[in-house]
Amino acid sequence: MAIILVTGASGFIASHVIRAFLQKGYNVRGTVRSEKSAAGVRKTHSQYAEKLSLVVVPDMTVLTAFDEAVQGVDGVVHLASPFIMNATDFENELFVPAIQGTNAILTSIQKHSPNVTRVVITSSFGAVVDPTKGDRPGYTYTEADWNPITTTSTFPHNAVTAYLASKTCAEQAAWDFVESQKPSFSITTLCPPLVYGPVIHAVETPAGLNTSSADIYRLINGSEKTVPPMAFWAFVDVRDAAHAHLRAFETPEAAGQRYLVSGSSYTYQQICDIIRAKFPALRDSTPEGAPGEPIPSAYKLDTRKVVNELGMKFRPLEETVTDTVMSLLTLK
Repeated sequence: MAIILVTGASGFIASHVIRAFLQKGYNVRGTVRSEKSAAGVRKTHSQYAEKLSLVVVPDMTVLTAFDEAVQGVDGVVHLASPFIMNATDFENELFVPAIQGTNAILTSIQKHSPNVTRVVITSSFGAVVDPTKGDRPGYTYTEADWNPITTTSTFPHNAVTAYLASKTCAEQAAWDFVESQKPSFSITTLCPPLVYGPVIHAVETPAGLNTSSADIYRLINGSEKTVPPMAFWAFVDVRDAAHAHLRAFETPEAAGQRYLVSGSSYTYQQICDIIRAKFPALRDSTPEGAPGEPIPSAYKLDTRKVVNELGMKFRPLEETVTDTVMSLLTLK
């Protein structure tokens, strides 16, 4: 069976992507930054030990970082990229690893992986949304939209905007590579908004949670006394995001395409309502807010392309939140 390389294998989304490919019968080679991370990945996918191998890539900003990892593989899913919403050194924490990591993996594939025909790249809705327009009531984002803020433009110096800009620049770097280098492989980019869902990757304590899982955890641990304000108005279940990666790899028509991968609109009020209804023991530690409050008028995401071309269906918010919380309650 084909060998699929998954970069950033120890991550939240990557763990589900690896599981999706393994369950479909593929062999998976993952990249991690350390042997400690490798041990966690092996534990997560222990039932597929014979079909999973790992390569340590300590610094993906080195142009030759992935030269060993890509050899002999038949497809690549590139997920390794920082998801840091509170960065202080934007250049070194966000832009350098996101952009140079993308160029490094594509360069290595072109030089050392003649069998690769498709590279699926995890971008972000952050590369689509225009943060200068705010909630933008009445507007519907599509794959034709691009975040206008980049490293070379003037942008508000805050961590969230910098993160969004880093995702934009990394995705643009991938398309620029294809345009300039004319590789034998095609790329497909996926642009999910906030990704929630059950945690299956190795996490020792709540302090080690990935950003989006920590976003839910704070709503059940008593640290939030009121329902937080919204920053983004759409989510996708991590299991659906993983399936989209699989479909993007397997679908010939996905070559050269960009997809918004999103479930429904949502609010933190809805999340709190679901938690308080499904987990009575958490009612005292989960903000009450204004139960049943409708979603305010804000932008929408048009996902008809990913539904029609990749056959995607998306889980409802209630299922995602319930399964997420159940997984978080197993942490010590």
